[in-house]
Amino acid sequence: MTREARFVTGPTMRHVSVMTATGAVGLTALFLVDAANLFYISLIGRAELTAALGYAATLQFFLVSVSIGLSIAATAVVSRAVGAGDWEGARQLAASSMATLVAVLALVAAGVWIWRDAALGLLGASGEARAVAGDFLAIVLPSLPLLGIGMVSGGLLRAVADARRAMWVTLGGGLIGAVLDPIFIFGLGLEVTGAAIVSVIARVAIAAIALRAVLGVHDMVGRIGLAGAARDARQILAIALPAVATQVSTPFGNAWIMRLVSEFGDEAAAGWAVLWRVISLVFGGIFALSGAVGPILGQNWGAGRLDRVGQAFRDAILFAALYVAVAWFLMWHGAGAIVAVFGLTGAGAEIVRAFGAYGAGLFAFTAALFVSNAAFNTLGRPLASTAFNWARDAAVIPILVALVGVSLGAEGAVVVQGAAGMLVGSLALAAALRHVARLGPAPIAARAVPAPVADPLPETASEGAGLPIRPASG
Repeated sequence: MTREARFVTGPTMRHVSVMTATGAVGLTALFLVDAANLFYISLIGRAELTAALGYAATLQFFLVSVSIGLSIAATAVVSRAVGAGDWEGARQLAASSMATLVAVLALVAAGVWIWRDAALGLLGASGEARAVAGDFLAIVLPSLPLLGIGMVSGGLLRAVADARRAMWVTLGGGLIGAVLDPIFIFGLGLEVTGAAIVSVIARVAIAAIALRAVLGVHDMVGRIGLAGAARDARQILAIALPAVATQVSTPFGNAWIMRLVSEFGDEAAAGWAVLWRVISLVFGGIFALSGAVGPILGQNWGAGRLDRVGQAFRDAILFAALYVAVAWFLMWHGAGAIVAVFGLTGAGAEIVRAFGAYGAGLFAFTAALFVSNAAFNTLGRPLASTAFNWARDAAVIPILVALVGVSLGAEGAVVVQGAAGMLVGSLALAAALRHVARLGPAPIAARAVPAPVADPLPETASEGAGLPIRPASG
């Protein structure tokens, strides 16, 4: 059955805006639940429990990076096939993506489960915090493939322009976590164990919501044998492995900045921790944009609409610039309130105020890096995104930390972050613009379905409507 690719018609800015807005809702819900979860545990008044969740979250970040990489790959290959009019090929690639994900995450989760204590030791965990973190991971790690299924399914839904259901994959899990966390942590008196159980329940819900949409609504996961899955795995992993490497570079760069922050004591560390949670919330739309633009580029590349690929990329950059301008305005005027609400003093308050004054504006270059990475991953150059991210996190940031040192005070952390983003983001954007301008046909065999020249959908049948994809004409 051939289906129509929605992103190859209609205003590209509308697609970028709708996909980003719905993605931001789901991501923001998860960020809020994560912050609330840590807040609930902190109310118990035992620092080792809060530390345990911190260590467990750091280790899980690397594991989730694997899921993100596979999700990026699935979105890229499936959206290209949809754009080319090869629906059966898209279903086959979706099935292969799901099979690859389950196999990889099961192996990774099993390995980390066995050696979780040693891994926590490498992070510096010790004493009761190490033991509690190990117990937390023992409960949560087996559910990692479920989270991965939800993430890849969300990518598949975005690949066919069902933004509303992709949003509900993460939003649904976040709402369940928000309701159950206080019940299990305080009502049942399970503390950290209760938080772990709720995490598993939320992941089950995420996988169930995702599979219902992918299988029940869109029927977009076909049947495939071992030979087909192995064949497709090469194409999928060619994008997934660089995407995973790109994701895991971020904590490396953050470690260098944290080293600089630690020179100014606990006040600075508290300020930086608060700032990162604020960044996750205020700039949630930018994080969503990097996942939203991929399927739009992929469908149009698969359909041979190279003009629309360029337009969509430029619209994404414009959207990012406007979004950052609004966020900067909010941070400029809200930094003082953030300092007061979290009771920050000294170096911690200095960090937040510096970010509000100019760091939030410099985040525009980090946004350009995110959008450029999405273009590289989707348009056949995933290693470029890996190179730019590692250049920022393993070269530029360490060099700036060494040069700046403590000379600028705690505010130097904001300077290093902003300057690294400005340098690497500018270079990545220039390279991405050049790549898009020189882009050739997508490497897809099925190209028999011509791209429509006008939008056949009524204005109300947008990406977020969740309507079935109609058969293509011709």
